Amino acid sequence: MKSTDSSLEKDLIRSYLEGNLSSLQKLIKKYENRLFSYIFMLVKDKQLADDIFQETFIKVINTLNSGRYKDEGKFIQWAMRIAHNLVIDHFRKSKKVTFVENRYEESDVFENLFISDKSIEDKMVMNQIFSDVKKLMNNLPDDQREVLYLRCYAGLSFKDIAEQTEVSINTALGRMRYALINIRKMIEEKKMILTT
Repeated sequence: MKSTDSSLEKDLIRSYLEGNLSSLQKLIKKYENRLFSYIFMLVKDKQLADDIFQETFIKVINTLNSGRYKDEGKFIQWAMRIAHNLVIDHFRKSKKVTFVENRYEESDVFENLFISDKSIEDKMVMNQIFSDVKKLMNNLPDDQREVLYLRCYAGLSFKDIAEQTEVSINTALGRMRYALINIRKMIEEKKMILTT
């Protein structure tokens, strides 16, 4: 499936560079939710996230048009890296000393959450569980939230996470491990039940 996605991306980029603007629209549409969620999770402000999202795609378009895009079959990782850098730039400009490490979750807790074809009640319970877990994640250090998010929501491999966050794979794995340990502790402390 990944190779199909990769070849589709290549085709859309090639088609856009040959003058077909709708190809770029398809590419943006394919990743807009994932990319916007990632930005919003970092900045926690919808208007700012919208601005950075737009700026990200302006940079994407400029890079494609200039012929500087290196097609390595990792379009979304590349776009997310641009967004990540823009968020860091924003915080630097606003003099915030918040380290922008992206956030979110995975593992045992999450493996128990995936359900197919459930009733309305089950879906409501699932939404509540995801909401509860996201609240717990807000208590994690930024670097742990970032790895969880990139792994579970952005679907990146640990190798890609390490590249994007500019740390070693072992550091990325360690952050994931500590994030999961901390999430489990919070679940136990709050006596939460995260099953349907």
